[in-house]
Amino acid sequence: MSASNAPRPAARAPNFPRPLASVDVVLFTVQADALQVLLVRRPDGAAEPFAGRWALPGGFVDVEADASLLDCALRKLREKTGAITPYLEQLGSWGNATRDPRGWSATHCFYALVPAPSVALQKGANATEVRWFDADAALRKRLAFDHVELLAAALARLRGKVEYTSLPAFLIEEPFTLPALQHVYEVVLGRPVDKSAFRKRMQGGGFMEEAGMRAAEAGQLGRPAMTYRLRDRSQAALFPRTFNARGTDDLA
Repeated sequence: MSASNAPRPAARAPNFPRPLASVDVVLFTVQADALQVLLVRRPDGAAEPFAGRWALPGGFVDVEADASLLDCALRKLREKTGAITPYLEQLGSWGNATRDPRGWSATHCFYALVPAPSVALQKGANATEVRWFDADAALRKRLAFDHVELLAAALARLRGKVEYTSLPAFLIEEPFTLPALQHVYEVVLGRPVDKSAFRKRMQGGGFMEEAGMRAAEAGQLGRPAMTYRLRDRSQAALFPRTFNARGTDDLA
């Protein structure tokens, strides 16, 4: 047997302590005219870190069950809340020796978007309660671990990307009308946008298609509204410029 064909020795496991590895998910929706985030209450008990505190859904990576961090995020979201999201994006990683009292810990954070009516919440593993909270109000709570920092980063990322993408379309059930979609944009941004500029941006974005006229309601005046669906639910469309506040000139 030549040296090139000789069997390679089995790789040895690294001989050093390994950090705890986890995934956390910031799940957003829009309901009651507010941007909301899903939190789970941690179990009570002297052995539990941050017992009874509200936290983002998440947990440790299972090397047998999770082929990737994305798989872990989807599994934890499903196990702890029952939620299945149409949009999930990795936000970043956080790690240090103090964020988890159980040891040196690194977490990989994702943020997700879901239409509120599509989620039937259910409490799951290590979650005694599951509830929607106003996202800005949740920042003022004493969340477990460093989850206030993770939530703040997710809010900043979402609001920044909403300025130039179609992300809010993942927060509304299909089919939707343009006025309903504009309302979602304004809720997430926390400010109004110009109606005519908005319609021009949406209809020229190429990311949605007509789904038929909405049935007229009793007593409704005027022409029924056109409804729309997304062409591609795997990614958001990009716009060349950001939105302007209502009453200002459109730069698009």
